[in-house]
Amino acid sequence: MVNLTLLGCGGNVPLPNRFLSSLFINFKGRKILVDCGEGTQVSMKMKNCGFKDIDLICITHTHGDHIIGLIGLLSTMGNSERTKPVTIVGPIGIKEAMNAITTLITLPYKLNIIENPSGLFSLADPILADLSIETINLDHSTECIGYNFHFARHPKFDVEKASKNLVPRKYWSILQRGVSIMDDEKTYYPEMVLGESRKGIKISMITDTRPIESIPSFIDGADLFICEAMYGDDLDISKAIKNKHMLFREAASLAVRGNVKQLLLTHFSPSVDDPKVFENNAKSVFKNTILGYDRFSIDINFQE
Repeated sequence: MVNLTLLGCGGNVPLPNRFLSSLFINFKGRKILVDCGEGTQVSMKMKNCGFKDIDLICITHTHGDHIIGLIGLLSTMGNSERTKPVTIVGPIGIKEAMNAITTLITLPYKLNIIENPSGLFSLADPILADLSIETINLDHSTECIGYNFHFARHPKFDVEKASKNLVPRKYWSILQRGVSIMDDEKTYYPEMVLGESRKGIKISMITDTRPIESIPSFIDGADLFICEAMYGDDLDISKAIKNKHMLFREAASLAVRGNVKQLLLTHFSPSVDDPKVFENNAKSVFKNTILGYDRFSIDINFQE
């Protein structure tokens, strides 16, 4: 199971009831943060997310409403006696932005910065071994990337198969973790005890951008598609084009074309006082649409 919490779903400026863009992901106790706008720490405190043990921070772009909260968050992590390095992934410009931030604060841990990764990749950190990440270049007013998070699911243990292959019972739990074992010149492999592969979970996150042609194939089949929805009113299309953002209807159209299971809308303009007013503009295109709000949580379960 993957648990996700929208810590903030606003764009541009924070409001009393709407903090800026931030997403918290918890998978088997592993904590991932996507973007870190103003208010992130407050929402994390309200949801008891915990500051010290964030394993990975992914940044979509370096506009203030997506990154300015990092100054306080990284400081708080240090004050929580964090000593383990923190990995930060981001687009072109993330290294320069982090250099600027670290001139303002002193941290008791190292920052590992991965700038502008392309394609599908995994991190060296063994605690994130079940996660692979994929990025896409988006169309915004600055360098911006979207993310796919692929959470792997290990095959079931097959007792009959293990017995047939004469695998000693004392090695079963190790082989189940995907580790091979050599014993008395014989090697036991995980496939000797594991059943068929099982489908994992795919989470797609796209913000901030116009609805470019490469997005549907990138998000294809996602269990959850989290997408910016800056403007609700179809009449705001000129604003969306000018500022390189999306309408509710455009985000929903991408969900249809990407054959996703659920759409979660976020990153609402301060001018959109009540997103529910424009809810039908999305749901009339893609029925399984959820309007995000600060501290909204959802669990995505593995399919049987």
